Amino acid sequence: MTSNGENNQTAPASAEKPFKMAPRGRRQPFKPFATHLIAALAEFVGTFMFLFMSFAGQLMAVGQATSFVGQDRTSSSETVLIIALAYGLSLLVSVWAFYRISGGLFNPVVTLAFALCGKIHGHRALMLFPAQLVASMVAGGLASGLFPPPISWANTTLAPGVSIVRGLFIEMFLTSAFVFVILMLAGEKSKDTFIAPIGIGLTLFAAEIAGVYYTGGSLNPARSLGPAVASRSFPGYHWIYWLGPLLGALLASAFYYLVKFLRYEDVNPGQDSNREDSEV
Repeated sequence: MTSNGENNQTAPASAEKPFKMAPRGRRQPFKPFATHLIAALAEFVGTFMFLFMSFAGQLMAVGQATSFVGQDRTSSSETVLIIALAYGLSLLVSVWAFYRISGGLFNPVVTLAFALCGKIHGHRALMLFPAQLVASMVAGGLASGLFPPPISWANTTLAPGVSIVRGLFIEMFLTSAFVFVILMLAGEKSKDTFIAPIGIGLTLFAAEIAGVYYTGGSLNPARSLGPAVASRSFPGYHWIYWLGPLLGALLASAFYYLVKFLRYEDVNPGQDSNREDSEV
């Protein structure tokens, strides 16, 4: 006979029960205020990233155009194209990175449109507004401190011959097109929502090509506020970069409500269906 101690020594290791961690309790969801706070933090970082890269690209484009020819060529087609690319691509990657957290709005008037159309809660919108505006000032200040060209080169100003009224309506209609695209691509959920950032970035690119020369192509009060604060330069018509985008967002929201009321899904059905779904 063998002792109990010998039995323990000769028992195979496989007979031992594997170690298991104690089960953890179910993670409790954040309370609404906490989720709004997290969204505001994401909007701050995302807006900063979008505008900082955009301002840097614009300063480079204007600086290169001026230094190569020895005179101001900020209105050249090449410079406008580079500026439009800087803003469009920066928005594309920033939205793609943050849309899962906060929606990737980065614009007070887009936030307002989403609140009016029921895409986000009004309480969240009230927390996103200051986050976006503060982020724009931080982006403008950091771009001013890091890059040699004056940050005033990124200011939104009217071109010679463009009246304040014209500038106001240019900003209004460009913003309305931009906001409506966002509402349809990101606000209306479909199987293609995950690639909405591409369409949003391309829309801003097109709008910038149309508007950069004439008004600076703001479409976003935060975009105009940052460089203006950093350069301490507010033209007397700075208000058009708030009122124009605001009116554009209201117009886009009204048209969005109209197409929803008219049940646009029934006009051209099956556009968001897979091929297999349409054959059923």
